[in-house]
Amino acid sequence: MHRHPLFAAVVALCLSVATPLFAQDAGNNGGAASGILDLLPADAVTEHVLKRPSGDLSYVATAGTLELRDQDGKISAKVFYTAYVAKEAGVDRPLTFAFNGGPGAASAYLHLGLVGPRVLEFDARNRDGTKPALSDNPDSWLDFTDLVLIDPVGTGWSRPAGKEAEGAFYGVRQDAESLAKVIALYLQKAGRMAAPKFLLGESYGGFRAAKVATALKEGQGIVVSGIIMLSPLINGSLVFDSDDPLDAALQLPSLAAAALERKGAFSEEAVAAAERFAMTDYLVSLAGPFPTGEEAERFYTRVAALTGIEKAEVARARGFVGDIYTKSIAGAPGKVASPYDAAFLADDPYPETAADRGADPILDGLTRAYGAAFSAYARDELGFSTSLTYRLLDKEVNRHWDWNGSRSQVSVTPDLRDLLSVVPSFRLLVAHGYSDALTPYGASRYVLDHLPPALVADRATLEVYRGGHMFYTNPDERRKLTADVRSFYAGRDKD
Repeated sequence: MHRHPLFAAVVALCLSVATPLFAQDAGNNGGAASGILDLLPADAVTEHVLKRPSGDLSYVATAGTLELRDQDGKISAKVFYTAYVAKEAGVDRPLTFAFNGGPGAASAYLHLGLVGPRVLEFDARNRDGTKPALSDNPDSWLDFTDLVLIDPVGTGWSRPAGKEAEGAFYGVRQDAESLAKVIALYLQKAGRMAAPKFLLGESYGGFRAAKVATALKEGQGIVVSGIIMLSPLINGSLVFDSDDPLDAALQLPSLAAAALERKGAFSEEAVAAAERFAMTDYLVSLAGPFPTGEEAERFYTRVAALTGIEKAEVARARGFVGDIYTKSIAGAPGKVASPYDAAFLADDPYPETAADRGADPILDGLTRAYGAAFSAYARDELGFSTSLTYRLLDKEVNRHWDWNGSRSQVSVTPDLRDLLSVVPSFRLLVAHGYSDALTPYGASRYVLDHLPPALVADRATLEVYRGGHMFYTNPDERRKLTADVRSFYAGRDKD
């Protein structure tokens, strides 16, 4: 199965032992920061107005850093965050902490792509990252929740004090515990401990959100009200094994949805038919002896028709199409599909080889625009100016990540079970794009379907939208997602 390599992200503060860090705000420098951390300026606070159909909403934006320190009181890292808080809002207004994934991705994707008061719109066909335009976001979540967007250490403008400090942050456990400390610090600093607290994470950030919720509960004594996962990794064993029949069956509906999108024939009914085939005849065929004769002919013909992959390639792979779909689209010679949206085709930079060697057209092309756009926005509108490079996506963080074993074995299913069990009001919303082949919605559906029904009933839902991994780049789908999330925060089902 093709997977992009980047995929593969206050008393209690002082009492934590496993990762001996505590935090304080950047304006209270109890230890000398030096080197690159000196390039980070003081916090910038500005006032703005969000235009809404229901009336103007005045809010305060803070772009700044929080300091993490080691047991000796020395600064081990500075963490950049942006907070948007409605003026004259009550203490019971929800507060959402958001982060992206990677590991190694900064929060600019969610910030300018979905939840913030400003949004980066691409050209009409969402294909060109050279001409994005920043504008007011009519679908900003600030309408119903205050927001704190956090760049984990090593991303954005968040930096460790030095190479020797990286090990305290670049790993599943270390990352969750450090972010839990940052959240606890912000809550105390802002006086928001009483607010309903939500976590939002995209991709590895969805995995991260569950781990952070557990770290908050166990290490900081803070309980979150809910989690929103966008295109998440939940269970690595359902995503990373290209030779596993179940993995292949869970991905197949996303490839079918992409084929329908490419033909302009998408319908939920057609995708539902692909889902039924995937979990019946397809799964049984892959799990059993490889078909032969007329049976093989019928099977490979159907898989090819559903996925839009050349039949000869389907037969050669014996129905396991996760490793071949990017460069085997029928009727599209010289094109390559993106795992982030298998309906998205681009010119293949290496058409002479069967291997998918090029940069991803979405991750490494289109959405790279978020980095420069956020740097300019922070400087020009939020008043945060630094010569430090904004790291939208840091491959070194990803390369050095401590998965506590194999990434194919990581899972937050136990975390979700525990949260749903011990926090009766806890709620979970999982959102995916139909044609995301990287973290297919089928894998998340499988996880939710296999949670104890008593835990899930009316408290854990899956919603699927047109598009891929970052389906919110489509304004229509972003609007639908925001409406569903608004209902989620209100504690009710969709209208």
